Amino acid sequence: MTLSVTSLQKIDKEMAKYPADQKQSAVMMALIVAQDEKGWLSTEIMDFVAGYLGMAPVAVYEVATFYNMYNLQPTGRHKLTICTCLPCGLQGSLAAADHLKARLGIDFGETTGDGRFTLKEGECMGACAMAPVVLVNNKKMHDTMSNEKLDALLDQLKKG
Repeated sequence: MTLSVTSLQKIDKEMAKYPADQKQSAVMMALIVAQDEKGWLSTEIMDFVAGYLGMAPVAVYEVATFYNMYNLQPTGRHKLTICTCLPCGLQGSLAAADHLKARLGIDFGETTGDGRFTLKEGECMGACAMAPVVLVNNKKMHDTMSNEKLDALLDQLKKG
């Protein structure tokens, strides 16, 4: 399994930011590029990234399993990650998570039957003052999410 020429060019651009003997420093961005193309990080893709960066596969697995932004199994079209750390929990994120679970009919780590949504529990996103926060597909953060805003977000994502 390999990546497209476009993805390889993006990884090459990231590697160019580091000295040639330290190109493995681009591993986090390489995994993001690979995930953006493939949707998730299979062992085969992580092995490919390891080879491309000249790293041991286990070093790539360590990065991919440490950070929750990497999908190690297929997800729904829209991955919703809600911060449930204590500061956010005290500002309503636990209730917001319960609302999302009820509305979607799934729990954390599950995907809706139609494959549209996966719900994930996240760690600190650095936006405690704006809680509850929901990160969509690791790319866009929505803050101060009331039940009404959550419903509107789900409705918007269903259309797209």
